[in-house]
Amino acid sequence: MRKSLVFIAVTLISADLLAGGLVTNTNQSASWVRLPSRNASTEIDAVYYNPAGIMKMENGFHFAISNQTIFQTREITSDYSFLNDGSYEGKVKAPLFPSIYAAYKMDKLAFFFGFNPVGGGGGATYEKGLPSFEMSQADLVPALSAAPYSATDYRLDVYFKGSSIFFGYQAGISYKINDLLSVAAGVRYVTAKNTYEGHLKDVQVNIASSNWTDASTIMDGIAATAQGGGDALTPYIATAGGYTADQLVAAGQMTVETRNAIVNGLTSLGVANAASLTLLQSQTAFYGKQTQYNLTSNLLEDQEADVAQTGSGICPIFSVNLSPIENLNIGIKYEMATKLELENETAKDLLIGYTATGTPITMFPDGDKTRNDMPAMLAVGVNYKLANLKLSLGGNYYFDKSADYGHKIDDDLNSATPTVHVNNSEIIESNGMSLQGGLEYNVSENWLVSAGYVYGNKGVNSLYQSDLTFGNATHTFGGGGAFTLNNLRINLGASYTMYLEDEKSVNHFLGATNLLPTETYTKSTMVVGVGVELSF
Repeated sequence: MRKSLVFIAVTLISADLLAGGLVTNTNQSASWVRLPSRNASTEIDAVYYNPAGIMKMENGFHFAISNQTIFQTREITSDYSFLNDGSYEGKVKAPLFPSIYAAYKMDKLAFFFGFNPVGGGGGATYEKGLPSFEMSQADLVPALSAAPYSATDYRLDVYFKGSSIFFGYQAGISYKINDLLSVAAGVRYVTAKNTYEGHLKDVQVNIASSNWTDASTIMDGIAATAQGGGDALTPYIATAGGYTADQLVAAGQMTVETRNAIVNGLTSLGVANAASLTLLQSQTAFYGKQTQYNLTSNLLEDQEADVAQTGSGICPIFSVNLSPIENLNIGIKYEMATKLELENETAKDLLIGYTATGTPITMFPDGDKTRNDMPAMLAVGVNYKLANLKLSLGGNYYFDKSADYGHKIDDDLNSATPTVHVNNSEIIESNGMSLQGGLEYNVSENWLVSAGYVYGNKGVNSLYQSDLTFGNATHTFGGGGAFTLNNLRINLGASYTMYLEDEKSVNHFLGATNLLPTETYTKSTMVVGVGVELSF
């Protein structure tokens, strides 16, 4: 039961909070919100987008602080017929998504510092769980539909909340070689923390004999019946254990009623070819079913999760800024991959299954380590000014196929035996990318307005997609303005990200039959950003 929960990726919340990569946030300033094409920036947010572009700023000290308030809705639907309601919704809220930048620029040299949430930044709450949480419980109804249970419905209390934040602390040096070319190098220290909390309890089934009954109690009852069947065979084992019940009936050593109780009892427990088993084999089968239903009962008891995962890593950064002609600026930045290994700190854990020898398997074993890299990224941008109008274009390329995201995905649609996919080449068809464009217009000396658009493609295939972690293509629209007075600028903006709907057939077996229910996934994100810039 609930074995699918083990494949919840640690990318639960860190995945594509906005129109960046699978785990990379690129919405790193209020200026980005109003003009989401910043890769050739020569303003203070160049600390993140284009460090070498800092050399295009005036000499002196520059400082900026901004915050974004982010609201995301995740919608998942399943057509699995046994679910009470196949619609699920997750809410992500990030009231604080800060970015802080500082730079001290001289004629030929500049020093810079940045702080921002390079991944994650919010918490997702699923008030009624997800299909992967509930399908095994829904299976109780068809499994117990026959007499004496005649199950008609199920219910449960399920809640899950996850949060993730990857903070980046960036510092470096920019150097102006000449009016055409500037370069920069820096390093980012990343601290990562994911948290998971929730519960799955009060799993009940509506059965004919007693209406709503705890599912674990029903399983305990079936286990007791199986034990009784095995115990009843003990008097026969020493002298007739090698014979079938039919053979003993033919020899006059067993009544037909006893024979039927044995064979029918095993058949009702799901044992095939029960009549062909010897009494010793029948007793072993009864006790095996007793163990199976006792373990299933444990899985259906009330459970809670309370987990934190933490880790850290280093990311070197290199940047080049080119100004080949007047009013044209080109920014190029390369971030190397950040190797992150997250370690579980588990106070409470969810039981998800047992090994063949009966050892419990939990979702987040205390002390276990999981890779959750941030991929290398290449960013290129172009700004061109014409009088009061500035055109901004750019693109990001994420080297997802070479990053280790720690995926363990059971999704073999042709077999009930789990197939674990851990190689990114199996779940990522192509490296992710995004394309940006926007316009900025100076209305007056103090006021400007801007707007832009970003298309993002995550490059994943259906094996990657799940109800908890899905990477869909995006369309992002942003707009806003800025007010400047002397050495002070205030940026205001709002953006909306629309995720294209995607779907997949999910591997779910009911007995020996794979029912292949279809799940659909989509999201939408709203952002409001405000920032203040100061120059001295």
